[in-house]
Amino acid sequence: MALPGSVTTCLSPPVHYMICKLGFEKKGTYDINSILSEDGEVRWQAVTEHVCYLESDQSVDYIKSIRSLGPVCESVNLHFKSLTKEQFVSQYALWFRWTNYTELFLEVFDVLQYTQTTEVALGLMKLTSCLERALGDVYLLIGKDCPFLLRDLLASEQLAVVFGQAVMNVLRVFIGSPYGLNLRNVLWHGFASPQDIPAKYCAMLLFLTAGLGQLLQTYLRQTKCVLVHRPYVIFFSLEELDVFPDLNHETLCIAEELVKLSGFVLKPMLPFWMAALTAFKQSRYADCVILLLPQLEAGLRLLFTTINKCPNRLLTAEPSALYTTFDEMLAKHLGNEEVNQLPAVLEEPAMEFLWDFLNHQEGPRVRDRLSHGEVNLEAFPREVANQIVAFAITLLCRFSDEDMFAFKEHMVIKPLMNCASCYRSRFHPISRLKKQVLACMKSIHLWPELPTAPEEHIQTIKGLERNAEASTLILMISEMVSRLQQYMPQNCCSTDDPINSVLTERLLIELCDRRICTLYSPRPVLEILVVLRKISAQCHQVSEQVIASTELRYKQWMNKTLRSRQRHNYLRMLNSIKFLSPVLRLVLVLITLELVNIHWVCEKNPFDYQQYLKFLKSVLQYTENLVTYTSPEKNKWDETMELTNKALIKIRKIGDRKLMLMQLAT
Repeated sequence: MALPGSVTTCLSPPVHYMICKLGFEKKGTYDINSILSEDGEVRWQAVTEHVCYLESDQSVDYIKSIRSLGPVCESVNLHFKSLTKEQFVSQYALWFRWTNYTELFLEVFDVLQYTQTTEVALGLMKLTSCLERALGDVYLLIGKDCPFLLRDLLASEQLAVVFGQAVMNVLRVFIGSPYGLNLRNVLWHGFASPQDIPAKYCAMLLFLTAGLGQLLQTYLRQTKCVLVHRPYVIFFSLEELDVFPDLNHETLCIAEELVKLSGFVLKPMLPFWMAALTAFKQSRYADCVILLLPQLEAGLRLLFTTINKCPNRLLTAEPSALYTTFDEMLAKHLGNEEVNQLPAVLEEPAMEFLWDFLNHQEGPRVRDRLSHGEVNLEAFPREVANQIVAFAITLLCRFSDEDMFAFKEHMVIKPLMNCASCYRSRFHPISRLKKQVLACMKSIHLWPELPTAPEEHIQTIKGLERNAEASTLILMISEMVSRLQQYMPQNCCSTDDPINSVLTERLLIELCDRRICTLYSPRPVLEILVVLRKISAQCHQVSEQVIASTELRYKQWMNKTLRSRQRHNYLRMLNSIKFLSPVLRLVLVLITLELVNIHWVCEKNPFDYQQYLKFLKSVLQYTENLVTYTSPEKNKWDETMELTNKALIKIRKIGDRKLMLMQLAT
């Protein structure tokens, strides 16, 4: 698809004027000694007096404030340029410690010496995310739940108590308010090109961060409080993020050619793309992703505005309106309730990738984590950067005004295109449930290998007359499996031994391999998924408890350290395992068959939906009780029989009433 390539800036005229011109209207500079004491302390009053207020309601007048602060920023920038690195470190390093990332602020100083526009923008993005995290830590000295949005954080009473309202107003002129310069947002959302960001604003934020450190030290000394830094978020299970093959030097060189040719890239943003690829080559993975994510957003915004015929949304919005960001672009509908055309053009695999990496609560949420300072930039994993860059390369190929056939068929690009075209969600609740079910089945499959007391020992102990009850339960389970077989794949059906030949890992793998639509799941689907996932989690816990108890009791049995009552209890447990394994496997198959047909829940009328939800919650209650009874503290193994009998009767009744989704689907 050809995209318009003539865009010169994504800043609307008012925002462009505010960022690029307003702060330069008032000529001249200030003597640095008027805003910085001989001891290197920020003279805050000399800074805050430049913030102007509206006569009507005494709120900040952002236009006048930016104009007035412009020369102050210039003075700070010139001051920093006059310092050697050693002078800067000795004078300021101490005041950055409160951010928990002093090195970053020293890096930003280096960047300011050379004023390469791309590096200044990158430095500002990193500085603002780190500053936000540090301010959140300060907020938690007084408040409980730290606001998610920087705008709300800067407007909070808690930070005003620590730093003073006037100081917070200075910060809001530069970041956090849509009425001010809003530097953080215009950069992180991909609106600002490298040349749009004056270096002096980066210098000023560096200066203000040091000043905040000085104010904080005074506050901590007076209140005897201790600033605690929240731990960084760590990306776990990196293998789950492994979608694309590892990018080599040749692929990255081809990507550099693609960037120059692809219509997906806004021409003013070209330096950001090149800098991102360079950062990847240099193993600066956080820098790479910080540079690239806003450009993915800018490229998708160009695509979004083209296909939805709303070119005005390519630019920054007015302060009273929302920017067009990933959230709006990935939504099902536009603001006017018309259907968003972008998902259809991107197609499901690309949409699922974007939702997985950016939005789903259990996914890496890479942009949120980076932009809010939640991850350690120095330890950012290559694996995550590799996936983002590879995905970006596929978009460069797909959406271009050039003939990209040669690129798409290239031996290093073709595997990327193939991976992108068959991507399936990994972090949607549907995908998480599939993973849970298979993990639980794997756990139950370990049961037959568990050590058990020798049979002759079991025969010598009286009081185990409940074998008949266990056999009755197993018969009930067999009968239910036979009734369920009509809803299963034909190759998984059996009449000889329904339990052991049907309730298998192979069946679950086959069911879980079925593609289920994850995009824009309706509310009833999400509500049912919550209950199904809880059931699966409880089943897994029962399995883990059975494994732990069996191994412990066997060891104690063989060491002859079990008292008479404990021996009886151990043997009751072994007896219960005979039916617990089939019933847990039955529950897993049941919830997986329901999962495969999950979207049929939307066909139920409100009454039937409530009845169905009530039934699932009763199954959940059964599994929760099983967790309690099989715990080391309770050890109520006989009671599990009565519990299971009632649960099976209830499941059979619901089956007879045809309330299951699998029945609705047929």
